Amino acid sequence: MSKLETANARIIRPDEISLDRRQMFRAAGITTLSAAAIAVLGGCKTTMASTPPASENDVAILNVALGLEHEAIGAYQLGAQSGLLQKPALNVAVLFQSHHKQHRDALIAAIKQMGGMPVMAKSLNDYAQDLNAASLKSQSDVLMLAERLEKGAANAYLGVIPSFQSKDLAQISGRLAADETMHWTVLASALKESLPSQALTFGA
Repeated sequence: MSKLETANARIIRPDEISLDRRQMFRAAGITTLSAAAIAVLGGCKTTMASTPPASENDVAILNVALGLEHEAIGAYQLGAQSGLLQKPALNVAVLFQSHHKQHRDALIAAIKQMGGMPVMAKSLNDYAQDLNAASLKSQSDVLMLAERLEKGAANAYLGVIPSFQSKDLAQISGRLAADETMHWTVLASALKESLPSQALTFGA
């Protein structure tokens, strides 16, 4: 039995999973991220010195983002240890997981610097249940799930950009979205999916 099948989850296909991360941001009350919070996240000391202290809302916003990064790391770990991924797909999954770990570490550092408490990651078994990992039976299933997670993350980061009044403050969110979009593109190619026929695929 695959390690992915240890979770007692309802069996559904990956394309049935709803992963609208923008709804998660809105559910957490996220409307804007202050200049101070973005400065901390981006490591911009000049901006940090000229902005007021970050608010509790800033910490909440970053913790939602951190929770999504924890989930992505868990998803790639489940895929990597499932035995379903073969090289070079396995190598790509490990690389993408390392990107999400870098996102996680940057978010944790920012939250701590603002005096907040970073949200903890769930157990791997919890992520297996949340993501219905028992339904994954092939390499394509794993890649489809990862693809959906990456597109959801890209849309989430793009979705908060309009709340920023400064282009500089939106840059960090845009850079995170760019990473997720790159991941999605590689995964779509691995699945031999056609390129989007319409422009403006992300952030709608």
